[in-house]
Amino acid sequence: MRGSDGPRDGQLHMNTSDHVQLMDTTLRDGEQTRAVSFTTSEKVSIAGALLGSLRVDRIEIASAASSPGEKEAVSRIADWATTGGCLDRVEILGFVDESRSADWIVSAGARVMNLLTKGSELHCRMQLRKTLEQHLADIQATVAYALGEGLKVNVYLEDWSNGYRDSRDYVYELVEGLQGTGVAHIMLPDTLGVMTPDEVHTSLSDMITRFPEQTFDFHPHNDYGLATANALRAVEAGIRTIHCTVNCLGERAGNVSLAEVAVLLRDKMGMTLSIDETKILTLSRLVENFSGKRVADNAPVIGADVFTQTSGIHADGDHKAGLYQTPLSPERFDRKRTYALGKMSGKASLKKNLEELGLSLSPGDQAEVLKRIVSLGDSKHTITVEDLPFIIADVLERKDFRHIDLLKCSITSELDHASTVSIKVDVNGDVHGASGSGNGGFDAFVDAIRKVFPSEFDFPELVDYELLIPKGGSTSALTEVFITWRDGPRTMRTRGVSPNQVLAGVGATLRMLNMKLHQAAESSEQT
Repeated sequence: MRGSDGPRDGQLHMNTSDHVQLMDTTLRDGEQTRAVSFTTSEKVSIAGALLGSLRVDRIEIASAASSPGEKEAVSRIADWATTGGCLDRVEILGFVDESRSADWIVSAGARVMNLLTKGSELHCRMQLRKTLEQHLADIQATVAYALGEGLKVNVYLEDWSNGYRDSRDYVYELVEGLQGTGVAHIMLPDTLGVMTPDEVHTSLSDMITRFPEQTFDFHPHNDYGLATANALRAVEAGIRTIHCTVNCLGERAGNVSLAEVAVLLRDKMGMTLSIDETKILTLSRLVENFSGKRVADNAPVIGADVFTQTSGIHADGDHKAGLYQTPLSPERFDRKRTYALGKMSGKASLKKNLEELGLSLSPGDQAEVLKRIVSLGDSKHTITVEDLPFIIADVLERKDFRHIDLLKCSITSELDHASTVSIKVDVNGDVHGASGSGNGGFDAFVDAIRKVFPSEFDFPELVDYELLIPKGGSTSALTEVFITWRDGPRTMRTRGVSPNQVLAGVGATLRMLNMKLHQAAESSEQT
């Protein structure tokens, strides 16, 4: 391992046989994110996905002695984990209360307690109004009781980072007092995210050297944006368990990102991990949907745009020799590289997207289509790959993708009543009328449009509906709706634009139907 003044570029000099465990605390510490509260069923789903699909080493799922709903969630997760033989990987935060937390955990069916103690002299003196000796006696009594009830006990030293800086002897004496008590892991949190990477390396190296027989975890927070760097330096110092959350959920600026830590430990430090990288995005989206906290499009690994090249120069380099590709490949995460269409697009960007759609255009037609794409980009339009066939049809005056046209659409919405829709559409030259009702105008439209098609028509499943409204826009501003559809094994994303939010969704739906009808027409011609 290198010291704090060692090389920083390229792969760090680590033993490639080393294994790092990840302890995910999305369901406990992550739930301290403002306005995030998972339901019982959501907690069970996330826990099952973390352990069974992503295969993290441990999960922390709740705080003891909290709400009845929390206890029900713990019990259901414990039942599932018992069946799967992984109950010892499910952990509950407990408190220094001798028997109360332990009894709650046992009655809920779990068997690992993470005991929250005061890792700084200031917290012990000002919050508990106790001396170290008094606090240590209470800790030892709680640990002894929990072990007597058959629980495994780990111990958090809350505010350890400030405690180590301000009252190092207090920290040493506290850890010394835990030796021989039966505690498994001592977990060292940077509770307020105040440490720099060098401070992490120096302090953890000291703790590991001073207590060589003790197993330490590191629990970083991201208040200064250093959590990922701090996690790497902790591992470099010898720590072999890092606490993290999905999508950086956590109080204030959040905890360290599971995705970032996992990828960097493998790529930059040569470490081995238990997790299945191809499931990272699935877990991210699951937590995103349940938490209501959207992931930034440019978030490393999990963001929507991180495997998208926008510059035409980059697309050209990739097309010729993969010049802008790195070991951080989308295929590792069951994703694909895409090439954005807009004002910075070049011939290579267009060509990559045409290949994706299986379309072929003459050089002259490509030039005309690219001109339209650049023009739309200058007007701040967002262009998706699914828009491309319609742009081609408009530019080249072809009707291939105009199988269905909306001739009439009347939408009625009333307070405390279902919305109703009456439509008239032209489908390949045949005019159809239909009406529908639903929970809002768009739901009513979908009910109506389904009636236009025969029962055997496989209507794709709507999996995501995103409405974009310009910041500071007027009440008459254009709105964009992006809908993600699941059509058998594939997904597609279509876009609609209108000052009317419902009609923007209608437009996105009609584009999806035109794509389906075009595919059906092509299949019919081939047979």
